[in-house]
Amino acid sequence: MTSVTGAAKPLIVFDVNETLLDLDTMKPIFQRLFGDENGMRWWFDNLIMYSEALTLANAYVPFTELGGAVMQMLATSRGITISDADKRELTDQFATMPPHPEVPGALAHLREAGFRLFTLTDNLLEIQGRQLEHGGIIGLFERRFSVDQEVRRHKPAPEAYAYVERQLGVGPSDLMLIAAHTWDTIGALGAGWHAALIKRPPNELLSVGPQPEITGSDLRDVADQIIARYHAA
Repeated sequence: MTSVTGAAKPLIVFDVNETLLDLDTMKPIFQRLFGDENGMRWWFDNLIMYSEALTLANAYVPFTELGGAVMQMLATSRGITISDADKRELTDQFATMPPHPEVPGALAHLREAGFRLFTLTDNLLEIQGRQLEHGGIIGLFERRFSVDQEVRRHKPAPEAYAYVERQLGVGPSDLMLIAAHTWDTIGALGAGWHAALIKRPPNELLSVGPQPEITGSDLRDVADQIIARYHAA
């Protein structure tokens, strides 16, 4: 890794779902509806795929609405009946996922080391707020951003990252994304940002394309590497 001794600290922008919050806590609802807890992964993978497909087609659908539609699509393809109450439960569960155990301490550690923290998510700002408030970590972030505010193009569309740059009045090289999804780090790196990947199972590096500068098993691991890299300990 190239030394960056003396380099200015980047503004750190976090993805939220799975990066900070424990997506596995959604498994019970899919176990109940689909008879298989792996249904959560089918749903989330399809949610990401169709958010990107709609973005490429210049069609925007809010993430929460799309989540319900994807659940309905998967259920219909398997002959399963999904009620409006099931969709509301999905939204409520998604909005109240707890943070991963190491997240609050790792965020505080970065703050204490002088890093400014922000979020960028495909979620509605209201849902993101509920998530972070419920997790007790909302106060650790200086500002929160959603693609729904103005961009209306889901990550990893370059417009999503450029929106944060405009709002903060900085250039792309002043920003670092931390995410648990390689597709998101690819988007950030393509936009000229720095990026770090948390390899939460089943997420892993892709051997082609732009590579994150830092990888770690959890946020504490990544935070320690960032602090050491920028000599901020």
